[in-house]
Amino acid sequence: MLESDDREMIAAVARTPLQGNVDVIVVPSSHPQTKPKALNYALQFATGDYVVVFDAEDQPDRDQLRKAATMFASLPPQVVCLQARLVYHNHSENWLSKQFAIEYASLFGGVLPMLDAMALPLPLGGTSNHFRIEALRGVGAWDAFNVTEDADLGMRLYRAGLRCKTLDSNTWEEAACQPMNWLKQRSRWLKGWMQTYGVHMRRPVRAWRELGWRGFIAFQGHFASVILSALAHPLVYVLLIADGVNGHVLRAPESFLGEQFMLLAAFNFAAGYFCTLGLGLATLKARGLSKLIPHLVFVPLYWMLISVAAYRALYQLITAPFHWDKTDHGVSGLNTTPATK
Repeated sequence: MLESDDREMIAAVARTPLQGNVDVIVVPSSHPQTKPKALNYALQFATGDYVVVFDAEDQPDRDQLRKAATMFASLPPQVVCLQARLVYHNHSENWLSKQFAIEYASLFGGVLPMLDAMALPLPLGGTSNHFRIEALRGVGAWDAFNVTEDADLGMRLYRAGLRCKTLDSNTWEEAACQPMNWLKQRSRWLKGWMQTYGVHMRRPVRAWRELGWRGFIAFQGHFASVILSALAHPLVYVLLIADGVNGHVLRAPESFLGEQFMLLAAFNFAAGYFCTLGLGLATLKARGLSKLIPHLVFVPLYWMLISVAAYRALYQLITAPFHWDKTDHGVSGLNTTPATK
């Protein structure tokens, strides 16, 4: 699947010998210029019972398609999507890629399996999603105007009474390890999550009814908390610094309510860090990435970078809501993908 204005890639594919079971689909240029728009266009050419999304740079495990087909055959028809694990092959390249790898280990090794086990909605990753075609078409496929179409689709499937599960298979990707490249990608993700939250909360009562109370709370916890914490995180430090300058940081508040608020804020602040560190410690060990454990101490600094991306995302949500900041790939000098991929 190629964009019509990506002449360099079209020329590269034209020079590449392709097997007979590979079709090249050129997506016409139109608004919005987004991945989900291209996916919707290509979906009309898909045949068979299943469809999977892979990015061009992905390196899925060799048996991933067979695993997905086998798992679908053993599951009820209500399970319509399987999400494989996304893993970074250049996790040890630099500080940024290490933090990114820690984050992904926690998400795909901890958070998503937990949501799956609890039968809660899964915010899908942008690749390695295996779908039952009929169900995908039944919910209208992807939202062409959402720049995190994956997360939105996971919520819409759940609201339709359908389920997504995790797939025990890896897809190796390249972590955005250059600061501006990472910032553009993360800003787009957060902008898309803001879009997704706004869309699904337009009618909160209906969302509560369709998600169920458990799904609704999980939705708030995964979307609202991430967005708000990213925006509020630097403000906490500003307040702490201001109180420190004024000599108030260790002084008890003058009112009872003020004291309770300060205690609650301090608890939330500390709990957020310790839960993140605990999850990272457990998932890094489980994924054989123990050498990244010392870098958990830098997670607070990484969160500050996420806050920068969040404010950039908020600005773009207002000024360019459907603009797709493309991520540059093929810039890493490392590839630690196992030979058995």
